[in-house]
Amino acid sequence: MITKKNTPTKSSEKEKEEQKAHVEFDLQSSEWYLNRELTWLEFNKRVLHEAQDSRNPLLARCFFLAVVGSNLDEFFMKRIGGLKQQVGASVRSLSVDGRLPQEQIDASHEMVREILDQQLILERDLQKLLARQNIVITTYKKLSKEDQGAIDEYFRNEVYPLLTPQGMDPAHPFPFISNLSINLLVSVRHPDSEHSYLNRIKLPTSADLFRFVPIGGKDTFILLEDLIANNLDLLLPGMVIETCETFRVTRNAITERSEEQANDLLIMIESALRDRKFAEIVRLEVGRGMLDLHKGKLAAELGVDEESDVFEVDGFLGLRDMFQIAAIDRPNLQFPQHSPVDNPELLGDDPNIFHTIREQGDILLQHPYESFNTSVERFLREASRDPKVLAIKMTLYR
Repeated sequence: MITKKNTPTKSSEKEKEEQKAHVEFDLQSSEWYLNRELTWLEFNKRVLHEAQDSRNPLLARCFFLAVVGSNLDEFFMKRIGGLKQQVGASVRSLSVDGRLPQEQIDASHEMVREILDQQLILERDLQKLLARQNIVITTYKKLSKEDQGAIDEYFRNEVYPLLTPQGMDPAHPFPFISNLSINLLVSVRHPDSEHSYLNRIKLPTSADLFRFVPIGGKDTFILLEDLIANNLDLLLPGMVIETCETFRVTRNAITERSEEQANDLLIMIESALRDRKFAEIVRLEVGRGMLDLHKGKLAAELGVDEESDVFEVDGFLGLRDMFQIAAIDRPNLQFPQHSPVDNPELLGDDPNIFHTIREQGDILLQHPYESFNTSVERFLREASRDPKVLAIKMTLYR
């Protein structure tokens, strides 16, 4: 018996395609959504790409690298901090892309470590390129004896009076570690003893005391922690210095306050800032090579998970301080000075901007290409002087 196999006709295939086209998408399905935290990190990758782009001027690339470091600090303070609060509150609701809070933290940590790996490679490449332009970031040991003597004198006069070693042993409470501060963890012992003591020294960076210490009036720098580490005999006289390691903490910046219920907004802000200062730690960064014993002790004392919340950094801790290098006065290594133009519709003879707007109608402004000063600021200045203006209201981003 011979049977004929049924083959679909062109019309039936067309009907199936039309049926597929009319299938409605489930807009509640997580597959159609991106995660808020991971897309934020993807944006930071694009900032990193600007730092990697050799077409950009060298110091501008340093600026973008500093932005990456600053952005990651904010990411941990705001985004990871908020997620950790959800985990602590046992929140089980899923994000729009179908992830639990802890799953979002784990995925974010994985992407952050990828960014840090690229960041380290770029950091080393930029140091080499800077050196070719006679902008040198070096170490104390590589300085000449003359430069070491001069910088030691600077240490004694400007840095030493600001330093306070804090003991970390059963006889002393564990010191408070402020958010984003760079700290030295120094292990010492008495010459006639094998027992070691840990001390914490906070770097006293300020507007007058830079992280990158200039050497001899040239564009040559060493890190402030490197200078301190090589003068510990003044801070801890008579002790044997065993190790000197660096660490840094990031604290949660999420503080729940209701502006509507606040009787005094200023008091509410002060209270929120105080809470933020003592908030839980969401990240511990340690310099490469820190002893496992010291790393474990810090993690335990600071209440962080040693496996997931500790990040070992091979380059600079606190990369946001690269803004100092990016600000070096070398116009040939920066973007050309931007000069915005005036909007042509605001260049009329009438000195009153309200008359101009009435005549021209809506005016579209494109910042930063068009001047903010001769448009928005002018509008506000004239509004503040106009007796017919009763109130000025605006919406500000952040």
